[in-house]
Amino acid sequence: MGEPKIAVLGAGANGASVGADLTAAGLDVTLIEQWPEHVEAMRRDGIRIEMPDRTLVQEVRVLHLCEVATLRQRFDVVLMLMKAYDSRWAAHLIEPYLQPDGLLVGVQNGMTAETIAEVVGPHRTLGCVIEISSMMWEPGIVERNSPPDRSWFAVGSFHDSTRGREEEVASLLRHSGAVEITDEILAAKWMKLVSNSGTLVTTAILGLPMLEAAAIPEMRRLMIRSSDEALRVGQAAGFPVLPIFGLTPEQMSAAPCLAEFLLDTLLEGFVLPETKTTVLQDWMKGRRSEVDDINGNVVRLGAAHGIPTPVNRAVVEVAHRIEAGELSPLPDNLEILLAAVDG
Repeated sequence: MGEPKIAVLGAGANGASVGADLTAAGLDVTLIEQWPEHVEAMRRDGIRIEMPDRTLVQEVRVLHLCEVATLRQRFDVVLMLMKAYDSRWAAHLIEPYLQPDGLLVGVQNGMTAETIAEVVGPHRTLGCVIEISSMMWEPGIVERNSPPDRSWFAVGSFHDSTRGREEEVASLLRHSGAVEITDEILAAKWMKLVSNSGTLVTTAILGLPMLEAAAIPEMRRLMIRSSDEALRVGQAAGFPVLPIFGLTPEQMSAAPCLAEFLLDTLLEGFVLPETKTTVLQDWMKGRRSEVDDINGNVVRLGAAHGIPTPVNRAVVEVAHRIEAGELSPLPDNLEILLAAVDG
């Protein structure tokens, strides 16, 4: 087999970072992106990845989303870095250009792996967890707060037909961060959702960077409660508690409060003071967020298993009010959020 042909479907902040790393490593990579100005900026100037310790300016091959229909090649591996709510249509878009034995990997937040498998088949799907902190405000320029030595992925199969193929994807992602291969990828993705449920939307509601919001005692308690609800829901649904973020089982089992331990691990190892969550970035750009795929997922699965989820339910309610234009992301929303929890 020759050099694999790789597509990065969704070249926003995280996708552009991964695509730049793979291209810099000499791999055959095509980026596919839906923001026209961003595509043109990358074609003109390359992608600029600004990291705390260095800046990478990398020429990349990039297509507009509408140019996918002109492709004559098929890809061996497609790394999908789209929003969770875009997974189904994006999988349909790229499916004709995926090799019959190719792999489509949702390098995303949310429980997207099975949705992707419904479109391209489980024999062409692997699951993935991603932990990269990055932001993008201008076309062609990414602020990557966690460079490769502080980024982390988990890759795994959830169907017998792909077991043993994990290394095909892990070997690619190692150019962009540390990679673990797991036999329980769906549980690992739920563990990432446990972390996300306490951080992404909750802190965005206050309109503050994650570290600043987490420094507010009432907010920190709410963040931990949200993640703890997600932990209990996952256990009721049959997901084992797994290490993430490069932690060991011993570290996880020794934690007096696992939700708090995961929060502190994230804040201390992956987040810079200026880091704004992807949800806050979306709202600042006037876009919808992934709240229904994160906290909403906890609420739905909790209801199915009889587990109360008052914090996650309140987070969804307030987030929907922000997206409807009734509220703006502001610190004053903490009182509204606390009232919604108690209500």
